[in-house]
Amino acid sequence: MELDFERCYRAVDSRDQRFDGWFYTGVTSTGIYCRPSCPATTPKRQNVRFFPSAAAAQGAGLRACRRCRPDAAPGSPQWDVRADVVGRAMRLIADGVVDREGVPGLATRLGYTERHLHRMLHAEVGAGPLALARAQRAQTARILIETAGLGMAEVAFAAGFGSVRQFNDTVREVYGVAPTELRRACGQRLVAGGAGTITLRLAYRPPLHATALLDFLALRALPGVEEVRDGTYHRGLRLPHGSGEVALTPADGYVSAVLRLTDMRDLSPAVARCRRLLDLDADPEAVDGTLGADPALAAAVAAEPGIRLPRSVDGFEMAMRAIVGQQVSVSAARTTLTRLLAHAAAEAPPPTSVDHEVVASDGGVSGRQPHDRPGFRPAGCGLRGFPRAEAVAGLPDPAFRMPAGRRETIRGLARAVAEGELELAPGGDREETVRRLMALPGVGPWTAGYVAMRALGDPDVLLPTDLAVRRGAAARGLPDDPKTLAAYADRWRPWRSYAVIRLWRTI
Repeated sequence: MELDFERCYRAVDSRDQRFDGWFYTGVTSTGIYCRPSCPATTPKRQNVRFFPSAAAAQGAGLRACRRCRPDAAPGSPQWDVRADVVGRAMRLIADGVVDREGVPGLATRLGYTERHLHRMLHAEVGAGPLALARAQRAQTARILIETAGLGMAEVAFAAGFGSVRQFNDTVREVYGVAPTELRRACGQRLVAGGAGTITLRLAYRPPLHATALLDFLALRALPGVEEVRDGTYHRGLRLPHGSGEVALTPADGYVSAVLRLTDMRDLSPAVARCRRLLDLDADPEAVDGTLGADPALAAAVAAEPGIRLPRSVDGFEMAMRAIVGQQVSVSAARTTLTRLLAHAAAEAPPPTSVDHEVVASDGGVSGRQPHDRPGFRPAGCGLRGFPRAEAVAGLPDPAFRMPAGRRETIRGLARAVAEGELELAPGGDREETVRRLMALPGVGPWTAGYVAMRALGDPDVLLPTDLAVRRGAAARGLPDDPKTLAAYADRWRPWRSYAVIRLWRTI
């Protein structure tokens, strides 16, 4: 990925927060790298280099700025938009696939050799998969060092390092100090022992229309899995190493995320999935600029800037929602899913409780305990993640209060996911996934499109046959005939999914 020096330097000189996460500024005279909005004095041109990723800056021998904390910046929006191999790889690395399966596992998922994958990533982001995963592990380690009451060896393995020595060397290289010095500098009173609760500040690019986001999630909330209460979205999480819960509260410039994890190794994937759920890495100015250029949507964009595309933390869950929601109202679909979840919960073991609570902050440490914080949900609330595909496939007929054909469609979906024939993770091939979905009996274009939009995060999906979309289009003075609307919507590319959200919000 080529970076234009003049454009990047102007962004740095103006401390433009919109470019945080798009690129990183390396200062050769100080040996550090920063986010573009770093409040430090603007470095001289001859001392500046620009990098497409933090890993690339670290590979050049630079350490992270401890003032602007570049590892706490929003991610690049292009990794949500791009459907190519590099975009898929970046989403999978963020979800911790390299830590869990290694580079061979990542390459297998993408269908390329390790060597070719390394070559493509290095050409685009200046670093290979191992270096990118290492940068992410360093960020996780810093959070745990500064906030969790774990011993350094526990932090090392929880962050995904293979040895304590590797952990020590990486922290010294990335942050310029030993792990113990990072902990001493933060001045935070720590609580000893085990898994617990961590509070992070998840940055985003403004504007963010938080009300629209919470309204969307509240309307579709499934009891026992999620709820919106007092301006905070709560949900249970099913994570690679255990279970968890999160409370997400939008604030000015960030979203407060209170995470309760049974296994600290799940911190990185939990953060990545929460960011995707709320679409926090989006570039709202680019989206609103395109949609606002249409006179039919201009007033709505001006009145409600920053509408996001709510995605998911579980691709299988979103596919289930799409199938159950075929030709029924949102409330009817929620009722059907609630009954199904009740049957699944009756056969599942009780959720694991979390005994230790530790407070952290990704943008500054606070000494207040979790129960004093707005949006914190006490332990024992019972929220759990959506059932696994294997569990749904094994449910008896009475759990599916729906037509027999739709019940078999759900079982077919669950078997395909359980057997690995269908990949619904963020790093899946969007076109191939849609093709395989459409091959399932009972899955049509609307269902596949809904899954692509919310499970796979495709920003350019139009649902022209959707009744609510057609009603929203008619209310805006747009054609509501599916073919005519699809042709008209070409002017909204590549952000048609965001247009769908706005049309749904119209009615």
